[in-house]
Amino acid sequence: MSIIESIILGIVQGLTEFLPISSTGHLTLAGKLMGVINPNNPQEWTSFMAVIQLGTMVAVVIYFWKDLFAILRNFLKENLTERKKIKEQSRESKLGWFIIVGTLPVVIIGLLFKDVIEGVLTKNLYVIAGSLILLAIILWIAEKVGKFDRTEEKLNWKDSIIVGFAQALALIPGSSRSGTTITAGLFLGLTRETAARFSFLLSIPAVFASGMLQFYQALEFITPDSLLTLTTATIISGISGYMAIEFLLRFLKKNTTFVFIVYRVVIGLIIIALLNLGIILP
Repeated sequence: MSIIESIILGIVQGLTEFLPISSTGHLTLAGKLMGVINPNNPQEWTSFMAVIQLGTMVAVVIYFWKDLFAILRNFLKENLTERKKIKEQSRESKLGWFIIVGTLPVVIIGLLFKDVIEGVLTKNLYVIAGSLILLAIILWIAEKVGKFDRTEEKLNWKDSIIVGFAQALALIPGSSRSGTTITAGLFLGLTRETAARFSFLLSIPAVFASGMLQFYQALEFITPDSLLTLTTATIISGISGYMAIEFLLRFLKKNTTFVFIVYRVVIGLIIIALLNLGIILP
């Protein structure tokens, strides 16, 4: 992989990690078009994707650092030094609990189905195309039935559990972590901006744990040359990821997710067409 290819992949990862259009799908499509995926060693590509996700995790931390500081400070204070019953805790401390509870499903399911997730299905473009289109339909339904009247102050345990399981569904390639969690939030009546904010905050523990585990497992594949491209892709993904967060939160204040719904269907159909024409392999 060249530096130029790593920059392109870093941009793709950063932009698509937070927009509800599937980073796995776009990265895999880009990787196959550029010929950088080794079909005989799919774990190497899975590790690459997980590691450069660390760049986007850093982007979330930087963007929401004030929120995260308040969450951590109040959570530690109200659960350790000045203990309070959970129902009496501040909004920030409760949000900390919601993030913990919402992270459990993806951890459990991710560990149980680790081999499947890291296997060839993760790179199968038919699976990715189908997921892109299917979630687009589900997101369209959420837009139709959602009430959009619940803000972050109204988040509860039920929301964290349901959105947490939705995040676990993002382990299916092509579904999109932000796509599944935002969709679940809309079904629960959250405003689009609130659904996106909670989606981003909820992603931090899962992305960090996945990235660090995959980084450890990827050490055997890292050479001095690949370390340079991997580092470049990670840094670029962080920069483009930060821009994507800012764009999406501003966009959803005044707009629906309809443009992403259409995009998912179009890109899904394009992938299927490319596969049927033999331009790319599954």
